[in-house]
Amino acid sequence: MLVATGGALGAIIRYFLTIISKSLFASSIYGTISVNILGSFLIGYFITSNFGNNLSENFIKFFLIIGLLGSFTTFSAFSYEVVELINSKKYISSFTYIFISIFICIMSAYLGTLINKF
Repeated sequence: MLVATGGALGAIIRYFLTIISKSLFASSIYGTISVNILGSFLIGYFITSNFGNNLSENFIKFFLIIGLLGSFTTFSAFSYEVVELINSKKYISSFTYIFISIFICIMSAYLGTLINKF
């Protein structure tokens, strides 16, 4: 129940942020990368947070991390957008997008874990 509820909420938040991103930018790539970077940071943060003192570990793991942030971030949209760039023969853009997405998202998750060490 926690995963399903968190997943529904994460999908709704992602949907609204995608709408906002599309109104600000011509491409949905910016919305996807922003959501994935923010989600990666928050996953790293919650994994190492002290919220366990106030919230149950199951709530953090199943609702926040797997449900909400799992549906908020999306590898499928990222994959689709990369394929679209490749099909449009925008090879440099596609490889730049791949590099930025993977590197920055991993670094964001790591930064999220570091914040809880201070």
